[in-house]
Amino acid sequence: MSSWPGKYIIGLTGNIATGKSVVRRMLEHLGAYTIDADSLSHRAIAKGAPGYQPVIENFGKWVLDKDGEIDRTKLGNLAFSDPLALEKLEDIIHPLVHQAVDILVKRAGQRVIVIEAIKLLESELRQMCDTIWVTYAPEEVQVERLMRKRNLKRDEARQRISAQSAQGEKIAAAHVVIRNIGSYDDLWKQVSNAWKQVVPSVESTQPTIIKQGVAGEFSISRGKPKNSQAIADLITRLSNSKQKLGADDVMAQFGDKAYMLLQSGENVVGIAGWQVENLVARTTELYLESGIDTARALETLISEVESASNDLQCEASLIFAPADLGTHQDTWKKLGYQRRAPDTLGVQAWTDAALESMTKDSLLFFKQMRQDRVLRPI
Repeated sequence: MSSWPGKYIIGLTGNIATGKSVVRRMLEHLGAYTIDADSLSHRAIAKGAPGYQPVIENFGKWVLDKDGEIDRTKLGNLAFSDPLALEKLEDIIHPLVHQAVDILVKRAGQRVIVIEAIKLLESELRQMCDTIWVTYAPEEVQVERLMRKRNLKRDEARQRISAQSAQGEKIAAAHVVIRNIGSYDDLWKQVSNAWKQVVPSVESTQPTIIKQGVAGEFSISRGKPKNSQAIADLITRLSNSKQKLGADDVMAQFGDKAYMLLQSGENVVGIAGWQVENLVARTTELYLESGIDTARALETLISEVESASNDLQCEASLIFAPADLGTHQDTWKKLGYQRRAPDTLGVQAWTDAALESMTKDSLLFFKQMRQDRVLRPI
């Protein structure tokens, strides 16, 4: 039994480049509330967070970068070369992460909670889980992914892989093993089948209808991986082929984001692609058909994205709107958004998310979703 009555806790772990985060995202699409404990550990020592000053007091100001943030590379090089330093760092971070996890689980509305952590089995979180899921990939696949996604050289990739405990040890502790060695479609089927053991259900063949409007009004549906081709065609068309996507591209993106579809009658007239990461919602794809009531369409689509993001306890919503939609100032104001620059957001996690997703062709609109932030300054 987990530490939280009424909740079913899936502990998700696996070695580097085995697809933990992709599996976590898929479980989120299926209805779980998911927590990235490793991201929380990064937030715990950000400037203004409760772990920031203790790290400086224990390790010195030399770990700071030019902006006064803790340089995690410097700190990591020290901690992983000195067991005592690592123990001291974990003594600072782990209680804060466990406190944050406890807050998030208790206020989550979902019954099934997923906690992703690379050191799940070595931490107290292991005893808090009802079941352990482990992702697996062959070493050569791990190497290829690290080289492609993180621009590492082959020997650097192997060094990072060898620094972790053997995959066999994690598999031996697992109740469910997800073998990430094929396509995204194969991965989705494994995750869906394992999920049905936790929450028995049969998916319908159509997107889930969230809000159904009367004649002449808009309705909203949540896109599913099985709708990948339709979503790809829609984004390609509404972006005027600035984004040319195929079904496989969208299927891969389901490891990072979700899609909300806007309908008018039988026609899909808009789409929002968004993700929630580290308690920040980012809407990076926002397209509407020309000739519709843009203000009402924006209100309908953004309000539903916000509702879904609130279910995931978001602290802030960042919307990266194309220039043509950015001109609707009255609508953005009505929705509670302000046009902002990334470096004016005030919280490092929000700024980092904005800088990562901002493009030269997009306009950033910002809204703080809740005041009771997790890992807020003490």
